[in-house]
Amino acid sequence: MLVLYIHGFNSSPASYKSRYFKQFLDAKHPGNEFICPELPDYPQQAIELLSRIIESSQVQSIALVGSSLGGFYAAWLANKYNLRAVLINPAVNPQELLVDLLGKNTNYYSGREYELTREHIEQLKALQVGVIENIEKFMVLLQTGDEVLDYRLANKKYIQSHLIIEQGGNHSFEDFPLYCEEIYQFLAG
Repeated sequence: MLVLYIHGFNSSPASYKSRYFKQFLDAKHPGNEFICPELPDYPQQAIELLSRIIESSQVQSIALVGSSLGGFYAAWLANKYNLRAVLINPAVNPQELLVDLLGKNTNYYSGREYELTREHIEQLKALQVGVIENIEKFMVLLQTGDEVLDYRLANKKYIQSHLIIEQGGNHSFEDFPLYCEEIYQFLAG
């Protein structure tokens, strides 16, 4: 199986969850391929890159894990390609949230600066998924203490998915290591 991990806004392949899940797979389920690409700042470019990875893969089984904005991208990709996906504290309406961050931004990991523009917002609007066609292929992990995103929006959107809601926590999903085996089993289907 190819696991395509999709990091969030201003994150990178060096994020804790990405590194931890790769180590988990290597230790507990060797033989799986893991990819977490550095995503371009522009949503359309990010989706094109992720789509190329999916379309060019020689692996028969592809599964997605997306965190925050990566969860938003994973939902779009899973819907388009009919893939299994695990979304961790996913963004539901990032085009509304990121308006407040228009202007200069800095990537938390690389320190690289870039300009967030209205074009970014319009590209996010274009990627909004109305109806999830394959909701049974979605597992969604939410923590009510997410200080960045309102978990209730994701709860409402993904209510018919395999939904796990933990009280407390934060945007990074504090208990992520405790769920790695369950995530893997769900992705392996």
